[in-house]
Amino acid sequence: MCPALQTNLEPVSFTDPYENFMRHHLQYYGYFRGLKAKDDSVLLKTAPRQRRPTEEAESDSERESSLDDQKKLIYSLLLEGSLFKSKQIVFDNQEGQVIPRLKEPRDLFNSSIQSGVQTPRWPKECDVIKKAITHIEWDPPDPEVFYKPTGKEQMPQGTSDGNGKVVYEIKQAYKGSYFIGSRTGGRPCATNAPCGSFNAQTNNDLQFESRFESGNLQKAMKVGVNEYELTLRTDLYTSKHTQWFYFQVKNMRKGVPYRFTITNLMKSNSLYNAGLKPLLYSEQEALLHGIGWRREGNDIKYYKSSGIQDGNALYRLTWTFEFQHDDDTCYFAHCYPYTYSDLQRDLHSVANDPIRSQYCKLRALCRSLAGNTVYLLTITSPSSKLMAAAKKKAVVVTARVHPGETNGSWMMKGFLDFLLSGSPDAELLRDTFIFKVVPMLNPDGVIVGNYRCSLTGRDLNRNYRSMLKDSFPCIWHTQTMIKRLVAEREVLLYCDFHGHSRRSNVFMYGCNNKGPPETKLHERVFPLMLSKNAPDKFLFKGCKFKVQKSKEGTGRIVMWRKGIVNSYTMESTFGGSTLGNRKGTHFSAADLKSMGHHFCDTLLDYCDPDNTKFKLCVSELQSLVEEEIREKLKRLGRGVDSDITLSDISLSDLESSTGGSNSSESDGLPAHLLHIAEKFYPKKKRLRSRKERNSLYKKRHTKHQPKPQEIADISEPASQTVKPAPSKVSRKYDKEKRNAKVSKACI
Repeated sequence: MCPALQTNLEPVSFTDPYENFMRHHLQYYGYFRGLKAKDDSVLLKTAPRQRRPTEEAESDSERESSLDDQKKLIYSLLLEGSLFKSKQIVFDNQEGQVIPRLKEPRDLFNSSIQSGVQTPRWPKECDVIKKAITHIEWDPPDPEVFYKPTGKEQMPQGTSDGNGKVVYEIKQAYKGSYFIGSRTGGRPCATNAPCGSFNAQTNNDLQFESRFESGNLQKAMKVGVNEYELTLRTDLYTSKHTQWFYFQVKNMRKGVPYRFTITNLMKSNSLYNAGLKPLLYSEQEALLHGIGWRREGNDIKYYKSSGIQDGNALYRLTWTFEFQHDDDTCYFAHCYPYTYSDLQRDLHSVANDPIRSQYCKLRALCRSLAGNTVYLLTITSPSSKLMAAAKKKAVVVTARVHPGETNGSWMMKGFLDFLLSGSPDAELLRDTFIFKVVPMLNPDGVIVGNYRCSLTGRDLNRNYRSMLKDSFPCIWHTQTMIKRLVAEREVLLYCDFHGHSRRSNVFMYGCNNKGPPETKLHERVFPLMLSKNAPDKFLFKGCKFKVQKSKEGTGRIVMWRKGIVNSYTMESTFGGSTLGNRKGTHFSAADLKSMGHHFCDTLLDYCDPDNTKFKLCVSELQSLVEEEIREKLKRLGRGVDSDITLSDISLSDLESSTGGSNSSESDGLPAHLLHIAEKFYPKKKRLRSRKERNSLYKKRHTKHQPKPQEIADISEPASQTVKPAPSKVSRKYDKEKRNAKVSKACI
């Protein structure tokens, strides 16, 4: 039956509403249609008749062809029927056959991208200025060199709060509070009136601002004529993770040396010790000369502070700078900013491009905790044949799970620019693979200017195994999408783009393969190929493949356990390169984007039908690992045999820890659930790490060591200093004496 073709039915009304409803319901499915329905049914089914004995011998092939013809008639009627009501079924004409299939899901929230940029949603307590901050893209004509220390850099230790003048301060969402709601655009506030500011500013004071998208500066205090101490805001609802900074400065004077000192950094080491310079953006320079972000600063020093926060030592970063224009509007940042609005502008250009939109489908993966859209891009060439599309392997690429690692977004931008271009290599990639891309996993953290956490106060890259869908929607939907993808087709590679604050160059973290011997070291082939395509940026010796228990909740290890052998985290430095011609120079935004291009080139090399490159890389890896085994055995003092094989020593034993930031503070329940759990479950004693236990043992050992006076007493005669130990006989006598006293007391 095809009820949708039957539209001119005479309505029949009943006194009983239920009977009236049921008749209309049954009419829709082909009942009570009268004579016309019977006439139409002739088109769709053959009238029953008695079969002759000769017809009963009809072959199965003829019956199947008859059924096919009947189906073709039905589908053709459905296609020609302009009043077909179902919008969920569409029909494809493939090789002369009409095949029905379900329609693809609607482009949820896609209208907002096509019409313009969606206004970000902020936590309701966050103050946000109305002016939108934008910057031009610019690449320096020559690589910017590292800062070379002179040894005369100053290390200001700061003053007490009473001796300084607070010129800027905003409210802090401290640890113990939690996310309760969001609003579009945040809470509006006046541009020149920071909430909680003290001491009216004079004409000679710099004016600071950070209440814009991705901005981070909590407090600015004037401690000298032209010296300012800056306090960064920790990640919302935590008391840790101060690394990312991005703020505005106004009311400066040309040619005056200003000193800026960030006072509450928490990492014991930094690339600022290796020559990293802060980034500066001048609106006057952008307007007059078209110059964007550039590396600036002198007298740069990263050092330990005398301050302590929550029992942990704090560190300081200080630098000086002379502005080139009076009354300019300038910005300082840790790395090239890339905001949620920047992402939406890029996606808007793709969605409105008539060519790129044909092979790039934009979907909404989910909504974040604050209600911001998490976008999913599916990139592949349209296939006319279903079998060809089903055979395509998948590649999954994600970025920005840590909001302060903006270099991950710039690598993602380069990756998408290349993949969506019209180059022959890009077309070949789209013909070969299906790409699933999540360009920004943590939009909430990006918007508010966090460095590592989401609005739950937790590190999302430690919660890929979490079942808390409502607390970690971005991660939950991402890993669910990949789980379904693995069930449908082979996933060749998974890679998450990150940034690193203490190591130079670009490198990867992977997972040692525990498969059959013939696939040994295959997980290291892709990083080795990438190092050959980008020899002045990518350092293969910096790659680690050890699977640590403390990193079990990361995307890299979770996807590896789902069966994706090539599961990586690609880390890009905040600084620059120590390799080749680029040694001693910073990475620009163009350098970061070029890593996305090299990533695509390496995919083509890895899947080349001529596997000569693959075999050469495996052979080279075997030689490298055997050399590492020999060096390891030498350090252990063991003999080195000439017949060393890969089975002689575990590959994990050759590598140290993958390092990375300590997220122990950001593990556990989300901040908005933690206060509920504490009411019902007593707080368990936290187990100390080995490092903490060793440190505590040393403290106790030094505490119980004899003082110098006690050491002098030991050198005296034993009769004066040491009481002789009681013998067994005396102990037995004392015991009998005590028993006698007890018996007398009882009598």
